Amino acid sequence: MAHGNGVWRVVRGPFAGRTWREFGYLITGFPLGLLYFGLTVAGLAIGAGLLVTFLGVPLLAGVLAMGRGFGRVERARVRGLLGGRVGEPAPIRARKPGAFPAMGAVLKSGSAWRHVLYPVLHFPWAVFGFTLALVFWVCGWALLLYPLYFWAFPAFADQPGLIVFQNDGYAFYLDSPAAIAATAAAGLALTLATPWVIRALTTVDRVLVTSLLGPSRLDSRVSELESDRGAVVDTAAADLRRIERDLHDGAQARLVALAMDLGLAKEKLAEDPRSAARMVDEAHGEVKTALRELRDLARGIHPAVLTDRGLDAALSSVASRCAVPVKVAVELPERPSASVEGIAYFTVSELLQNVSKHARARTASVDVWRSGDRLLLQVTDDGRGGADARAGTGLAGLAGRLDAVDGALAVDSPAGGGTTVTAEVPWRA
Repeated sequence: MAHGNGVWRVVRGPFAGRTWREFGYLITGFPLGLLYFGLTVAGLAIGAGLLVTFLGVPLLAGVLAMGRGFGRVERARVRGLLGGRVGEPAPIRARKPGAFPAMGAVLKSGSAWRHVLYPVLHFPWAVFGFTLALVFWVCGWALLLYPLYFWAFPAFADQPGLIVFQNDGYAFYLDSPAAIAATAAAGLALTLATPWVIRALTTVDRVLVTSLLGPSRLDSRVSELESDRGAVVDTAAADLRRIERDLHDGAQARLVALAMDLGLAKEKLAEDPRSAARMVDEAHGEVKTALRELRDLARGIHPAVLTDRGLDAALSSVASRCAVPVKVAVELPERPSASVEGIAYFTVSELLQNVSKHARARTASVDVWRSGDRLLLQVTDDGRGGADARAGTGLAGLAGRLDAVDGALAVDSPAGGGTTVTAEVPWRA
């Protein structure tokens, strides 16, 4: 079946809409490349020549701005004809308002200079791509359809067929049935190969547009860090709200009630010492409960056992509170940084909470190890499976928090086959 699909793809290639769009991209790329190249080279030459005067500066800035305009056209062509996704480069912003700061910002922009470099590099390739695509396309169809029009040569050109070779009175014509069939076969081969040749040519165009006209790695990294910073801020705000809610609804409310009970006990101390003693005893129990809640809250912020004894002991403590038996294996050559330990601890804690609440598992395991410059965590259970990090659940939030620190989360959870969640974060000793 797969072989049949491959043959069908080859046969329908010359008629596919993608092939025609890519062919149109190469054909229109030559005149546009010629226009870009001519205007860019002329503008750069004139601007560089006029740098001895002030006129060269605004002219060069104008050429760079023009290159950004060409880039918009090319990105639109790639999106429309090649189906590529090319992001917009970072906008050029001047630090101060005014014409001179704006020109300075354009002249200092690496993105603008990459846009000017594109026509210079693209034009020779556009000529090559245009020529090769046109030759393959025209020759392939002309040879393939030769059996349909070879009769026109003896009828109108006074020769038996298409001439291939002629020297000193000897000429070889494509006029015999075998020669006509061989010509059609060669045309069929060229026609079927043309879509793949065109696809290879446009792949180079995609690379040129993406690398020179798209956002730079630095721009992409800045955007990623800005997004990650937002995720970190949102996570921190959510954690603060959780701590405030836990304090307000838990320890704070209990301490307020405790203060009231101790006040009543103080008032009854003289007239009813036995009742006052009972109230003090109850208050003592409330104090113990409040202290336990405060310890749990402090453990949720950063457990002391993690600081004192490391991940192995801290994760073993978390595993002991899980609803199912958990086997913990931590194999680390040394302790990572405190921040990485905290991320690993809370990641495993949240995953084990999911096991307790949702997995319906009988057993679970936690494995932690180092691989190169990454710390890897894996939590496995034999529960019902079906977990999906894309469904907007807690796993999605956990994946977002890990992504904010250059980490990653992978979930393997077939229905009825248990769940394996693998997380990785950068190792920082």
